[in-house]
Amino acid sequence: MIDLKNVTKNYGKTAAIDNITLNISDNGIYCLLGRNGAGKTTLMKLLAGYIDANGGEIIIDGKTVSPGHMPECVNFIESNSAQFNMRVKDLIGAASELQNDFDKDFALKMVKRFELNPDKRYKQLSFGMRTMLTTILTLSNNSKIILLDEPILGFDAIMRDQFNSLVLESCENHPRIIIISTHLIDEIAKISEHLIIIDNGKVLLKTDITDIDERAYTIAGTAEAVQSLIQKQNLNCIGKTSIGGMVAAHIYGDRIVPPAGVTLDRMSLQDFFINIVGGKKDE
Repeated sequence: MIDLKNVTKNYGKTAAIDNITLNISDNGIYCLLGRNGAGKTTLMKLLAGYIDANGGEIIIDGKTVSPGHMPECVNFIESNSAQFNMRVKDLIGAASELQNDFDKDFALKMVKRFELNPDKRYKQLSFGMRTMLTTILTLSNNSKIILLDEPILGFDAIMRDQFNSLVLESCENHPRIIIISTHLIDEIAKISEHLIIIDNGKVLLKTDITDIDERAYTIAGTAEAVQSLIQKQNLNCIGKTSIGGMVAAHIYGDRIVPPAGVTLDRMSLQDFFINIVGGKKDE
């Protein structure tokens, strides 16, 4: 469905996307992670055909993508996207008339569930409710590929949980590829099935969330015991945290049975991301 081959995008002398090759073929919810400036938004704009690559090829649904050939099967919503200042119900009505595959019943159901006032105009809504409405409009469009860039900015804990429910229900009703970029990592981990980490314009990792659950863990103990275990087992240490004479080593690889004096705990997706992107690796 999505196939990038040696794609590069430069802004002046800076490579925002640096020779990326990436294939996404399975439906599901993908979490796109990266530090600020890593290239997440640029990658999404390239996939949507909003901007042109300086090199390589982007193929979506069997067709080459560029600003002159924007893919009809992709729906991209940038963070802070605005809508016309119409009443909520009128925005939904307009979307239904303009988009043949728009699921109006789903949109109205979500508006009711999330207690959006259908008679309020867009600019009368809070920032969080505006974002929720935009997300509802996006997910009600049954495009094969949905790209959401920082969709939960300004959401409180309850709204983030509601957002997760919305995405899950949308994906169940209409299986497709949904790629979500966010900094609230452990929140999106609750619903994501796949993980893509981008760093300095390159894809650092593409895997399933279950792989992280099974293979990312932390061992802790005295510095001597932990370092000895890492060397004996040839463990892939992606970062360390030291407190006094104790060390917590963050491991990505096959699970082990730790010896006496060393503990083993699961690693959260956020901790995994921090360590694999910016952790101090074992020398």
